[in-house]
Amino acid sequence: MNQSFFLPRFLAGALCICSLSLTSCAQQVYEPSQILKDVEILAADSLEGRLPNTPGHGKAQQYLLQRFQSIGLKPVGTQYQHAFTFTPRNSSISQPGVNLVGMIPGKSEKVIVVSAHYDHVGIRNGKVYNGADDDASGIGAILALATQFQKQKPQHTLVFVAFDAEEQGLQGSNAFVANLPFAKERVLLNVNLDMVSISEKNELYAAGTYHHPALKPLLEQVKVPQGLHLRLGHDRPEQGPNDWTLQSDHGSFHRAQIPFIYFGVEDHPHYHQETDEFRNIHQAFYLKAVETIQRAVEVLDQQLPL
Repeated sequence: MNQSFFLPRFLAGALCICSLSLTSCAQQVYEPSQILKDVEILAADSLEGRLPNTPGHGKAQQYLLQRFQSIGLKPVGTQYQHAFTFTPRNSSISQPGVNLVGMIPGKSEKVIVVSAHYDHVGIRNGKVYNGADDDASGIGAILALATQFQKQKPQHTLVFVAFDAEEQGLQGSNAFVANLPFAKERVLLNVNLDMVSISEKNELYAAGTYHHPALKPLLEQVKVPQGLHLRLGHDRPEQGPNDWTLQSDHGSFHRAQIPFIYFGVEDHPHYHQETDEFRNIHQAFYLKAVETIQRAVEVLDQQLPL
């Protein structure tokens, strides 16, 4: 999550997935244990809080490259790594960044971009800020979605992006949108996941339907697991800091007039604290959130124009 905002986030995945026709259940092809393992690895102390251009960040990048390959995602271009440069806050020196981009071709060349960010804020005052919810949880979810859709071929081309330098001001998504690896006209939607694993109220939010009301009836079709509440909102200008429209990587798409749906949870005490660790995520809620997001992407994939 971008440290300049107090940003709520939601993320989704699946224990069992209902197809978009809403009449049959798709076979589960990945294990909840793998989702949790991905988050635990990315939020380990050995990754040093995943601050860009640190050894721990490099370890996270290498782990994700291995996961993209093992899932069978196809590179967009010649490789998964899409390099860019950015200038961090409070600095005048440019640094390199790397977005990781893979895809599953669909029946249509129209694109749905599914994203999360893999960077975090690093080590502060000797304490490791592991970012389990922010945003290892989002990355774990997109890996689960990619695994599912690799077996359950999509209608649209699904592009999965692990963004870099989100905490530095959406730098990775800004670079991606400014230099899209395909024609902008092909991009129908960004589904962004950021902070989706902690909620005392068992609430997962989907923001974006205020700006794109045609998406509201599609999200209302999503069958939500028992015990989880899917809320729409946090996307109206009059809400001030509770308007999440520009508070994570979907903001870069919104500025470029590309529709978005952002899944996230409301703020919690672990946000940007050293306590944002794997042991503090709400595992049952997280797995239901992943299931919900999976079902939402299925609905969107089935019903958006080809």
